Amino acid sequence: MTLAILPSVKANSLHIMKAESPGPTPGKLVPKIGQTVKILYGIYIILTVIEVVFLLTAGMSLYDSLIHAFGTAGTGGFSNRNASVGAFGSVYVEIVITVFMLLFGVNFSLYYQILKGNFKTILRDEELRFYVGTVVAAIILITLNINGKVFFSIWESIRYSAFQVGSIITTTGYATADFNLWPVFSKCILILLMFIGASAGSTGGGIKCIRILLLFKVIRREIAKIIHPRSVYTVKIAGRMIEEETLSGIMAFFCLYIFVFAASVLVVSLDGKDMISTVTAVIATISNIGPGLEIVGPVGNYADFSVMSKTVLSICMIIGRLEIFPVLLLFTPTFWKRVNI
Repeated sequence: MTLAILPSVKANSLHIMKAESPGPTPGKLVPKIGQTVKILYGIYIILTVIEVVFLLTAGMSLYDSLIHAFGTAGTGGFSNRNASVGAFGSVYVEIVITVFMLLFGVNFSLYYQILKGNFKTILRDEELRFYVGTVVAAIILITLNINGKVFFSIWESIRYSAFQVGSIITTTGYATADFNLWPVFSKCILILLMFIGASAGSTGGGIKCIRILLLFKVIRREIAKIIHPRSVYTVKIAGRMIEEETLSGIMAFFCLYIFVFAASVLVVSLDGKDMISTVTAVIATISNIGPGLEIVGPVGNYADFSVMSKTVLSICMIIGRLEIFPVLLLFTPTFWKRVNI
């Protein structure tokens, strides 16, 4: 929004975009960054309006449709019903919200490529393939795990697993079932999805798929270098080589993320809650999801935590939403000196 309404702010505009769209290519869709942001806003609004229309056709009131469309688009996940989306008991509503949660978890620049007809660019996008592959794999594994144990119909198992996978990986936080009651295997998959998050350049939180993908590539390169020490290996995305500076930045981010997560868990653990509640409360807040497991599950809340824990969890939410490096910049004296100059 800053870039869209304040085009005169030019000095660190690309850095702002990099913070919101981490990865090797956060770049501009058109020559001017302000115009790029307006294009992304247009795509955001169009998708939101389309979802509202679909929810209206599902029998929702305009008020309910707007609330749930806004909650999906911004991956906020707050519903005006205590039972969240599950309160409507509608398969059609759940399908619509599932689809749009996953759509808002995609890098918005890909939608611009669709408008331009660059379908080859989309098919070559490795982050999108990783994102879609992760979603499909998680849905299949959870469906097989809960079928016959929690739900006794394969279609019912697919229905609930697809919605929860979409809700968790996009860090939306809507719920249609109490996944606290699901087998441990399914809950472990959901926790992994909490860490992974959505794509860069989307409205979702988490570590982001592009970072996870590049971390895997770096690990594979290091293993190859051990086997062939004299060989030169480069990390590439869509055929383009990734600079070492970008890779080191991603590894630094990952280390900082784990450090903030571990430190927060230690502080919150002073409340004496069970391990699962403590750990998932931190994951759910730093990844901007909302519900975790056990007492902070989809039918629970954070009310029982102390003021100190709530403060830490609030800081985690801010860090997760703004990204770690921009928050650290606020506490760096040299940054303020450059801004004043």
